Amino acid sequence: MIAMKNANTNAGPPQRLVRRLGLFDATMIVMGGIVGSGIFINPYVVARQVHSTFLILGVWALGGLIALGGAFIYAELAARRPEVGGQYAYIREAYHPAAAFVYGWGLLLVTQTGGMAAVAVTFARYFSALLNVPMSAGVIATLALALLTAINCLGVKTGSTVQSVLMVLKIIAISAVIAVGLFGASSHTSLRPLLDRPVSGDLFAAVGAAMVPVLFAYGGWQTASFVAGEIRDPRRNLTRGLIIGVAGVIVLYLSINFVYVSVLGPEGLAATETPASDVMGLMLGETGSRLIAAGVSISTLGFLSQGMLTAPRVYYAMAEDGLFFKGVGWLHPRTRVPAVAIALQGATAIVIALSGRYEQILNYVVSVDFIFFGLTATCVFVLRRRDFARGSISGAAFNIPGHPVTTVLFVAVCWIVVLNTVFRYPMNSIIGLAIMIAGIPVYFLWRPQAGAAAAMRSSSEQLEERTADRE
Repeated sequence: MIAMKNANTNAGPPQRLVRRLGLFDATMIVMGGIVGSGIFINPYVVARQVHSTFLILGVWALGGLIALGGAFIYAELAARRPEVGGQYAYIREAYHPAAAFVYGWGLLLVTQTGGMAAVAVTFARYFSALLNVPMSAGVIATLALALLTAINCLGVKTGSTVQSVLMVLKIIAISAVIAVGLFGASSHTSLRPLLDRPVSGDLFAAVGAAMVPVLFAYGGWQTASFVAGEIRDPRRNLTRGLIIGVAGVIVLYLSINFVYVSVLGPEGLAATETPASDVMGLMLGETGSRLIAAGVSISTLGFLSQGMLTAPRVYYAMAEDGLFFKGVGWLHPRTRVPAVAIALQGATAIVIALSGRYEQILNYVVSVDFIFFGLTATCVFVLRRRDFARGSISGAAFNIPGHPVTTVLFVAVCWIVVLNTVFRYPMNSIIGLAIMIAGIPVYFLWRPQAGAAAAMRSSSEQLEERTADRE
């Protein structure tokens, strides 16, 4: 621990993260945070709520527009506060370090880590079935997480390159399903009838229920903001990466869902829990099924890689603020990455994966995740007013189209999802909220250290901000 402390506190300025990522890296990180295994498997959930081609594709298009609206919001936040930690930093700067700490607390203990554990086990199951590996899913998941932890400790560029390669392979896998499916698409595919029932409260309720899995499928783009401190010219590259990445995913999602309903029909899509496998199996037989299994394996591994690259930067930022163990803020002197934070992320995900509790944990935090989406969006109002009052030009690089209307709509959608989740799953929501609230007393244990850390950070941040404004 003394060595770690000395490495960051020698005479001269402390070590900082290095900006080694460009626009392509940022775009692949955005897309990699969204696309996991769900798009290969879960569209049947939507088809069980709404039963016409028009409605199925319509909710996916609407979900894409909402995600794009969120990307615009985070693009402006990235332009105004291009800091390491992203969403954590926005909440800290706009409101209070306690709110930011609770967000980071939940990210480590539940949201990010539970999700990674679940995806790691999904990868292990597909990988094992594909190659007939004589190991348990827990062992394979552990090895995958350990490998990605080691890779990301080698440097941010190394981790980003691996993530980008896996994202490109994901795009190829989805494109393969689209290409194969289009050959088998029904020649009488039609958007009519537009609706599966009369316009009524029942229709709106069904669309609302269908939107929940769609919004979850589009989630994850916000994690790209965590690595803002390692992106070159983040006011340009991160903002563009967010918009290009989300737009690219919308195209992929709409295309593959068109294939699903064209080949299987709305009824067939609702009847299967493995639509991608069914499409490939119908067209290519056993070879197609094995190819899609390989695609799901690659996609889940890529999602894990993106999480291992991005989330540790939040824990690093917390340590820099004096709100976490000092060692978590240690940067490797050669690779300049937060190696301890990365190892912490990997180890925690492994523990949860081996415990078998990841599915239960995921159920706890659905509502809390969207609470923080909405809260982060409201940061735009606070930071705009603050920047205007002090005459800062730091927000000039990007402004949200249609603000404040589009921003208010995004916040409303997020909190409607929260209310819907609380109504449908009250016990899970209460547990999730309790886990988050438990972070508040923990924050007060760290707060004495936070004051000293803030004083040390203030002068260097002011210098960086003045330099950025001149640029």
